[in-house]
Amino acid sequence: MADIRANIASLDPVWDRITEEAHEAVRSEPLMGGLVHACVLHHKTIEKALSYRIAAKLASNEMSMVILREITEEAYAADPGLIQAARADLVAVYERDPACHRLLQPILFFKGYQAMQAYRVGHWLWRQGRHDLAYFLQMRVSEIFGIDIHPAARIGQGIMIDHAHSIVIGETAVVGDNVSMLHSVTLGGTGKEEEDRHPKIGDGVLIGAGAKVLGNITIGNCSRIAAGSVVLHAVPPCKTVAGVPAQIVGEAGCDQPSLLMDQLFAGGDPV
Repeated sequence: MADIRANIASLDPVWDRITEEAHEAVRSEPLMGGLVHACVLHHKTIEKALSYRIAAKLASNEMSMVILREITEEAYAADPGLIQAARADLVAVYERDPACHRLLQPILFFKGYQAMQAYRVGHWLWRQGRHDLAYFLQMRVSEIFGIDIHPAARIGQGIMIDHAHSIVIGETAVVGDNVSMLHSVTLGGTGKEEEDRHPKIGDGVLIGAGAKVLGNITIGNCSRIAAGSVVLHAVPPCKTVAGVPAQIVGEAGCDQPSLLMDQLFAGGDPV
């Protein structure tokens, strides 16, 4: 069985490319050797590398790196969907972020990607009923990355969070697949409701920097939310909304706004 796993790992083109990029990074900058070896080259699979990276970033005097790594590896072993989502997120960042030139970069440097993978482990803990441990991961993600995602929130795969500063996603929020958002986005409530109170974001949605989507409202598939908007009402699919409060200002402009990351109107003006 171990030999079979080794063969499978050796046939993983994504991991092979990451390790090739890691070797090149060490050749280009030998001073990075310790970090690159610890985070990538000492591991045989992407899940082992991610479990190490998450544990290294979130460890503290309150929870050791060894324990956090065991928790993450347990989650990955129990739910292969976590690694599938991690791979989809990695490709999303690589394809959509013009500052990302290698698959290696998000694993080593991009806090949006790292925070999302830590959230996924916390969400797995939440689904297992291990709420206090999930809350601990939420706390550490917020402290280390500046991103506050409740572990009960449900988030799809292929997620790209660019810059990833001051992101807030509430407890009953739902985020679909292939969503892109920029910094300072809030998916929050409108008051002290205790039931289903957070937004439901469809697939392929692009959410601009500083946008606030508030309340139990639905944002339709493949829509765009302009930077700085405050969205208080449902948005139909394939529309662009802007303003405070946000209003429909046009069509989305393309089939997949979150993939193209196009934040301009057809005439070239910013959304």
